[in-house]
Amino acid sequence: MTLLLLEALGALCVFVFIIWWTMFSGRKGGERRLPDEDGSDKKD
Repeated sequence: MTLLLLEALGALCVFVFIIWWTMFSGRKGGERRLPDEDGSDKKD
């Protein structure tokens, strides 16, 4: 019984780690801005 609980706890830890990794491992400044189709990156 203890082994099953340890396995469930391990699986939960791996699951939480994967969720945390995908949520907080992005770029520091957010997503890059893509240039406009005409090549300019200015805002009107």
